[in-house]
Amino acid sequence: MYRKVVIFLQMIKFEHTVFALPFAFIGALLGSVAMEHTLPTWAEIGWVLLAMFGARSAAMGLNRLIDRVSDAKNPRTAGRAIPAGLLKISEVIVFIIISFALLFWAAAKLNPLSMKLLPIAVVMLVLYSFTKRFTWLCHVVLGLTIALAPLGGWVAVTGMVNATAMVLFATITFWVAGFDIIYSCQDVEFDTKEGLKSIPVRFGVAASLKIAQAFHIITAFGFIALLLMTDLGWWYIAGMIIAYIILFYEHHIVSPSDLSRLQTAFFMMNGVLSIVVFLFTLIDLVVRQY
Repeated sequence: MYRKVVIFLQMIKFEHTVFALPFAFIGALLGSVAMEHTLPTWAEIGWVLLAMFGARSAAMGLNRLIDRVSDAKNPRTAGRAIPAGLLKISEVIVFIIISFALLFWAAAKLNPLSMKLLPIAVVMLVLYSFTKRFTWLCHVVLGLTIALAPLGGWVAVTGMVNATAMVLFATITFWVAGFDIIYSCQDVEFDTKEGLKSIPVRFGVAASLKIAQAFHIITAFGFIALLLMTDLGWWYIAGMIIAYIILFYEHHIVSPSDLSRLQTAFFMMNGVLSIVVFLFTLIDLVVRQY
């Protein structure tokens, strides 16, 4: 049983939760302080955490299930659980159903708007896994899907959506789309051969890295917009500056002629950015509250 659990966690890349979860908490923090002038309750945080785990597990399970044929052909992904025979298709389907059930349960415990918006989240979670088959904008769709995490965190504690929530949503959308473009550069040859679509396939690696830079410049302006639209102060500014340095370094270590440090740029840098922005936002709000 322990081994099976480990395989499932490896299948959904549990460690990549670090990308979205901190921003889901940021959405909850900013929303609660903006509307209630207080920090979220532990119960709200707990339900947001369960909703996030359910949504992400379902999405990754679907992705691995839908991509199992192409994963088996790609040397980089052939070792994944399904093509490697470590998990049966029926087991993954049951896992997806349980994950969606967890998401529905958590959303129902939050507020009516969370339930009303839930179908949109489900559609996006399912749609993303098919997008590489028909559009090179798949990275933007992924960004829109993962950015539902901070938007969901906001809705969870406020029961509404406003301009600040949408700026946060757009900021994370372009951040995720940008680093996903960088990540997909390593699969250009395979994707081209298999007829899969992506920005690197459509425009080439060099142009794609510039597009990723442009997306992350939009992200940088998004962080500034959040500062101007909220009561965030110097602690948040310090975290924002660190985030800018991380984004700059991420693009500095990757070039069209050298993708050897792409994994560092993708996982380590973006994971650190997410945690840094969350921690400095939390400190800023706690200091202001107490």
